[in-house]
Amino acid sequence: MPLPTFPADNFFLIAGPCAIEGEDMAYRIAERVVEITSRLGIPYIFKGSYRKANRSRIDSFSGIGDERALRIIRGVGERFGVPTTTDIHADEEAAMAAEYVDVLQIPAFLCRQTSLLVAAAETGKVVNIKKGQFLSPSAMQHAQQKVIDSGNDRVWMTERGVTFGYTDLVVDFRGIPTMQSYGAPVILDCTHSLQQPNQSSGVTGGRPAMIETIARAGVAVGVDGLFLETHFNPTEAKSDAANMLPLDELEALLTKLVRIRRAVQAGA
Repeated sequence: MPLPTFPADNFFLIAGPCAIEGEDMAYRIAERVVEITSRLGIPYIFKGSYRKANRSRIDSFSGIGDERALRIIRGVGERFGVPTTTDIHADEEAAMAAEYVDVLQIPAFLCRQTSLLVAAAETGKVVNIKKGQFLSPSAMQHAQQKVIDSGNDRVWMTERGVTFGYTDLVVDFRGIPTMQSYGAPVILDCTHSLQQPNQSSGVTGGRPAMIETIARAGVAVGVDGLFLETHFNPTEAKSDAANMLPLDELEALLTKLVRIRRAVQAGA
């Protein structure tokens, strides 16, 4: 599927459920997001995790089976004509996932994992590296270079907050132009940036009421893309329930963000 090109007139959107829970939910979410983004002229990439490897507790939902979930993700791309992405966690997963998706996402905690970056690069797919909560924006140039040195210059970077104390994250918006200066498109993760990790309950918290605030600031700064997780009923989601944007709030949010983007471009 065709991916966004740069420079672009509008930001692009990576969105979908945190985890693939089944075919019906994935298709319902994708159909609605495609409808909204098509109307607003926003390039769209469907996102869904085929497996959640990083969980707070051993009894947390991790997936419905790798192959089944990956087939659903590929089915979404084929039905709606949109590119797709999922995250990978180990070297051997890169080639497997590359058979189903257009963009391979490297989780933040694994952004320094050299062998994983090399394996992803060798598939020839776009490699979207999430910046670790423990890294400075300037340190991401080394993660980017590992992919380039492996023969693949199709690299994106995603800002998703910096650890602040034990149970919170903050976004330093200076990091967006810093990472853009290395020649890679930069994405702002508007939902994971609002996580409240390491809760004593073993369930990650979040501040979804601040999603619009984070997104508006990112667009104003000039971010290339936005990442957010959405669900028609976040309270019933099996993963990241505390962070996702209700699907019925997406259109109003994106409409505002497109206006901000146009205003920024008009004033440039």
